[in-house]
Amino acid sequence: MTTDTIIPVSFDAYDTDFAGFAQALGDSFTRYGFAVIGDHPLEQARIEGALAATKAFFALPEAAKRAYVVGQGGQRGYTPFGVETAKGETHHDLKEFWHMGRDLPTGHPYAQVMPPNVWPGEVPGFQDEVSWLYGALDAMGLKVLEALAVYLGLDRQFFAPTVDHGNSVLRLLHYPPTSGEGPHIRAAAHEDINVITLLLGAEEAGLEVLRRDGSWLAINPPAGSLVCNIGDMLQRLSNHRLPSTTHRVVNPAPERRGVARYSTPFFLHFNPDYEIRTLAGCVDETHPDRYPEPITADGYLQQRLREIKLL
Repeated sequence: MTTDTIIPVSFDAYDTDFAGFAQALGDSFTRYGFAVIGDHPLEQARIEGALAATKAFFALPEAAKRAYVVGQGGQRGYTPFGVETAKGETHHDLKEFWHMGRDLPTGHPYAQVMPPNVWPGEVPGFQDEVSWLYGALDAMGLKVLEALAVYLGLDRQFFAPTVDHGNSVLRLLHYPPTSGEGPHIRAAAHEDINVITLLLGAEEAGLEVLRRDGSWLAINPPAGSLVCNIGDMLQRLSNHRLPSTTHRVVNPAPERRGVARYSTPFFLHFNPDYEIRTLAGCVDETHPDRYPEPITADGYLQQRLREIKLL
């Protein structure tokens, strides 16, 4: 394990020095595939409300939770413990989770691939609290994409019309207490499928990022921080200028094995019909186009969901 650390970039600079904010974020993403954003504006009391609702849901009896297993690919509602398996792995992850997606108006053309949300009636306030968190992280994601657009030499609003109806998902994660024995870990090494992921700091440690030298870097952000990483879709769009970095959630130290871990990653996605075509500014003689054939965001998503056994 390395003692290196990812230096937080203060969100205060978004208003006071946007160019500097974009450069610092972009440099962190280029080096690590990850960045830590300090001083984020999300209200802590509302974050705690969403986390309390999350814990209340996962405390329900198994039969009650399984009543919310709906649709295909775990797009909405509950996915039980022991289902998701990282690409290339044979052992499932030690987690269960809940998915909320974007609410669409009746008759929206994306409704065929973005089903309606379901809500657990057993947890009062769950819908309000979780919906607030979805909206807050969605708005923050747009701000991060503004900075990345400038870093890539694009118009600041380049990404806005590509994600305004994106198939973005808020995942409420529960990693139960574990014995720490056997081949399974809380989340095996993987890369994210989407554009960018935003993650509020978890109460329990465990997130690690694979560095280029093969060592693992523990991510333990300070309070009031937001961890953000590049997903495979943006890596593909940028011809790997912005790398999608392998990461994992390891099992806890012996003294923490009896403690559950909760996490709330927001997976920001492109609009389903957006064509992921390599940006011209990311291709040159030294960096030829790795992906000469474009693919729609939904086509790519379906391909990847099959690989992790959610389809």
